[in-house]
Amino acid sequence: MTIETNITKMLGIKHPIIAAPMGPFYTTDLTIAVSEAGGLGVISHVGLSDADPVEEMKKNMKTVVEYTDKPFGFNIRTSRMEPNAEMLCWEIPKFIMENQKIRDQCVYALTSAGSAKILPNAPPYQKLKENSEIKHFHVAPALWLAEKCVSAGVDGLVVTGGEGGGHQSYEKVSTLVVLQQVHQKFPEVPMVACGGFATGEGLAAALSLGAGAVAMGSRFIASKESEFHDTYKNVVPPAKAQDTIMATGVFGPIRLWKNEYAREHKPITSKEEKLAQEATFDVDEIAKTIRAYELAYEGNINDGAVLLGQSIGLIDSIESVSDIMERIMKDAEAAVRNAVSLVK
Repeated sequence: MTIETNITKMLGIKHPIIAAPMGPFYTTDLTIAVSEAGGLGVISHVGLSDADPVEEMKKNMKTVVEYTDKPFGFNIRTSRMEPNAEMLCWEIPKFIMENQKIRDQCVYALTSAGSAKILPNAPPYQKLKENSEIKHFHVAPALWLAEKCVSAGVDGLVVTGGEGGGHQSYEKVSTLVVLQQVHQKFPEVPMVACGGFATGEGLAAALSLGAGAVAMGSRFIASKESEFHDTYKNVVPPAKAQDTIMATGVFGPIRLWKNEYAREHKPITSKEEKLAQEATFDVDEIAKTIRAYELAYEGNINDGAVLLGQSIGLIDSIESVSDIMERIMKDAEAAVRNAVSLVK
């Protein structure tokens, strides 16, 4: 048995499982592994201090198509705090257009943490859209943001609730609620559920709420193929769901593993408060924040910002991506069959 959805058909993938965006870190090896296992791997928007995001994404795309012939995607953070966002939205579509193999395999352009309009308004993306099968999704962590995305003409939404790791919205609405809100308002818009997913039962639940796939971050961080440091990965199996807290990140609220860094960065409560904070930033302050992400990625989990979601409470081992995907699909199929059996 396979589970076929609007998302699997749209993106040409076997399983309705997508790797969540995990910038500013590298996820090239993970992208290959997820796509090879039948899901959709997603290349991150690299934001480490010594990296050129445009050149790194080009290089990573070349690597992906060298090692898999399966579909994949990429992420661009379009926040006002990302100085290279517009350049990526112009240069990456041009690069894809110039590389036939990449154009054939790159089916998913995910924007997040900012405007949904920057990518589709870029003429190189418009040309790519006309000459490929690429689809543009944007991350929507609240109903009103989903409304803006639909108005911008996205092909689909990644609907994420506050359980997820990484940057979140100020609304703090759970995935369970925001999925229902968005599906009620936009039942025809393809939807990927994100935030709190790590099991087959979770996938089955998301499908019942109108999603066509789930996106997972923490579950894939705790995989053998992910580029994250072993010390970072090893945080996950013994952790409980309550071992993460909301803090303040570069773009706003962020969910982190509970360490000294997270405790020191108390969460801000509104966009206005965040804008006031940004007005006081200088180059050194921004570099210091970026360095906190790098420290964690390099294995310093005491002083770094360790991005993880509440789904760590569902994960008890570090496994290969293929094993993770196989078990999730097996459990999801069982859960779907069980649900169907209840209908008399």
